[in-house]
Amino acid sequence: MKSRVEARTRHPRHERRGEARLPGVVATLIAVILYVGLPQQLLLTPRYVLPALELLLLVPLIAINPKRLTRQTTAFRFLSLTLVLLIAASNLTALGILIRELVHADVKDSRSLLVAALQVWLTNIIAFGLAYWELDRGGPVARTQASREDLPLADFRFSQDENDDVVEEVADGASGTSDWVPTLVDYLYISVTNSTAFSPTDTMPLSTRAKLLMSVQSVAALLTSLLVIARAVSVLH
Repeated sequence: MKSRVEARTRHPRHERRGEARLPGVVATLIAVILYVGLPQQLLLTPRYVLPALELLLLVPLIAINPKRLTRQTTAFRFLSLTLVLLIAASNLTALGILIRELVHADVKDSRSLLVAALQVWLTNIIAFGLAYWELDRGGPVARTQASREDLPLADFRFSQDENDDVVEEVADGASGTSDWVPTLVDYLYISVTNSTAFSPTDTMPLSTRAKLLMSVQSVAALLTSLLVIARAVSVLH
């Protein structure tokens, strides 16, 4: 019952505490590590150039908001979006090279490419999850620091956004009742379901950019899955 009472007294967002910095840092570092582990043939640059640049962008972001995301400047917004774009673009490039490699029948090291496909798929989930997190309703800082009437239009509609008129134990956690806002985990969940179901599940895209991003992610995940399955069958035979 304690959690129900706490929900009705409004979500921590109302206290303007800001979202924790650590999950975003961990997700970014995992994406960097996955990229570093790719075979050299899938990389356009020397192995550590892009990861070093991504870490260089991450350092000032941590310095501006070391524990919680409460401060947003023009520079912070530019750096955070640039970092996500760099992760996504480098991974999609690796996917394009991977597709070219997998369709060649004379590829000798097919097993390493299959492992690389898994790395690209996982990075795809992280990159697009971070993109949704950075874009929706003005980003993680705006979602907790600005009042709802000052937030930009939402890119996604979550279940909590429409749960105000359902049974009490559900409604107590709804956006309108508890001032709930999505965090990185919620956007990573969107990314996971979009990469496995190749379509939205319980969270619907609202804006044109959200639909375009989800379309690109779905196509990338579908191509990876189909090519990996086809290549795996040929390797096993």
